[in-house]
Amino acid sequence: MSTVTSAANGNVSSATARAAASAAATAEATGPQPVTMAKALNTAMADAMHSDKSVLVFGEDVGMLGGVFRITDGLTKTFGEQRCFDTPLAESGIVGMAVGMAMNGMRPVVEMQFDAFAYPAFQQIVSHVAKMHNRTKGALKLPMVIRVPYAGGIGGVEHHCDSSESYYAHTAGLKVFAPATVADAYLMLREAIDSDDPVMFMEPKKLYWSKDMVDVEALRDQHAANAEAGTSTEGRAAVARPGTDATLIAYGPTVPTALAAAAAAAEEGRSLEVIDVRSIVPFDDETVCASVRKTGRAVVIAEAHGFASVSSEIVARVQERCFHYLAAPIRRVTGFDVPYPAPKLEHYYLPGVDRILDAVDDLQWED
Repeated sequence: MSTVTSAANGNVSSATARAAASAAATAEATGPQPVTMAKALNTAMADAMHSDKSVLVFGEDVGMLGGVFRITDGLTKTFGEQRCFDTPLAESGIVGMAVGMAMNGMRPVVEMQFDAFAYPAFQQIVSHVAKMHNRTKGALKLPMVIRVPYAGGIGGVEHHCDSSESYYAHTAGLKVFAPATVADAYLMLREAIDSDDPVMFMEPKKLYWSKDMVDVEALRDQHAANAEAGTSTEGRAAVARPGTDATLIAYGPTVPTALAAAAAAAEEGRSLEVIDVRSIVPFDDETVCASVRKTGRAVVIAEAHGFASVSSEIVARVQERCFHYLAAPIRRVTGFDVPYPAPKLEHYYLPGVDRILDAVDDLQWED
């Protein structure tokens, strides 16, 4: 995204912000362009900061370095060190500071550098972030976003690859988003920043460099139209690929894997529908269950451990709502119930096309 060289800081006027946003938009190529998920996330934060001076970005190395994955690249140069800045290596302090800022009218967007690095902040997230609105009987809102680069597929060493979404999904008071496409990364991060409730924004690391043909200006227009109409992607799953024989339910990093499995199954004459959950909390029972009622069979796919997980919750919800439509028990393809393995072994651990197709074959087909 084009940046506007400026001494802009927290005191930038709304007129200046609008002019900067307009200049940045004009400088970009028009029409669909190849865009990475990393670029979409960066653009979403920049656009939010242009449109609302209360939006701040901070975390470890997010300033001049632009973050480990360069997701915040250029934000400090454009908005100044008062709007995008580095913090000490203290995740609990990062989140605690964000809580105070959100309580006082700011909209902080903080980055947990890696998924497992966020655990020192877990007490702040569970005890304060998730509970503040309820504790104050609605008097205090907590409009903050905690960005978590998560899951595997990048060959990361210990503490650098983990699937922690179940911890946050289990914690009442948090929204949990997990985009899988470039367009959703932009739209869902904009909506997370707009939300008056705290959002855990789970970013699949291995998809940062994935590319889609995306019209960024059209996404901006879509976000503006959704905001005006009061609609959003929150709590809405998407049919990523239509099918009739069985449903593959996935989110975040496993959506491309599910799509690859569906493509492979099609070569064998089997039609698999792929549902991209997108919003883990709130969860879209309607879209997921409509698909399962249509196909009668389902496989849930996730990189996280299967025991006491988001995948087990999805199975339970579908079983409760679709029992009389099921032609076979729901299967799961997940990470194994072991600590995340060393980089050279992660391909054994992560769900793959062959494991998914094996699960599909096990759905009690009459033929």
